[in-house]
Amino acid sequence: MKLYDRIFKPKKYRLPNGKEVEERFTRLPLILLILLVCTIVSVHITGFNFEVLGRNGSKFFDILKAMFPPKTSYMPKIWQPLWDTIKMSVLGSFIGAVLAIPAAILAASNIISSKVVIAIQRLFLSLVRTLPTLVCALIATYIFGLGTMAGTFAIAVFTFAYIGKQLFEVIETVDMGPFEAMEALGATKMQAFRTAVFPQILPTYLSVSLFCLEGNVRYASILGYVGAGGLGLIMNEKIGWREYDSVGMILIVLFITVIAIEGISHAIRKHLS
Repeated sequence: MKLYDRIFKPKKYRLPNGKEVEERFTRLPLILLILLVCTIVSVHITGFNFEVLGRNGSKFFDILKAMFPPKTSYMPKIWQPLWDTIKMSVLGSFIGAVLAIPAAILAASNIISSKVVIAIQRLFLSLVRTLPTLVCALIATYIFGLGTMAGTFAIAVFTFAYIGKQLFEVIETVDMGPFEAMEALGATKMQAFRTAVFPQILPTYLSVSLFCLEGNVRYASILGYVGAGGLGLIMNEKIGWREYDSVGMILIVLFITVIAIEGISHAIRKHLS
């Protein structure tokens, strides 16, 4: 009973002014119980088995072991696909980030007064955001053919949806005083937005865009699986031929590239903040 009283019965405290208050009931035991039930149900549905994991878990490292030492002689063949991957990432991120600005404006309730326009635009952003990047790249290969153009299109679509969602939420939190003052002086909505709102959201917009660029370099490296060019193309080929030492070399080069881009991006974002 003492344990029950400690968990479920609220404690009472007397303040210096003589008023008595009760400690709020903690929901922690209930939350832990719900998490435990959800875990048990998930294990049952997915068929997760700790015995199988313990018996075969070491096989996870078999391919990793085959990748090392990496095949350094394969490095000259990596540079061009790596350059294609970087070009896809930068161009796709730029196009998506630019197109996200008007989309975010149309979805912001403090800029656009029509609820129909806002609802349609937000629904459109949600629909685009649900499309996996690989599916976009696969569709793009039917439009543009095999190559980096399809990868650039897929990355642009992903970036557009992600930044558009983030940006309209940021727009709705800005100080609208300057915007309303500009409109009162006769400026159009776009003129007022460019002068009064955009400077407020610019640091966040650039930060989110740079964050997207970091992720897009990694995403672009696997788009070759559907024929969109870049590192994914040769990675898929080498995995198919079981040449894991060449795959190891590709991953090392990709890792160094991602770390370099993340370092540059972090320095720029730190400067913006």
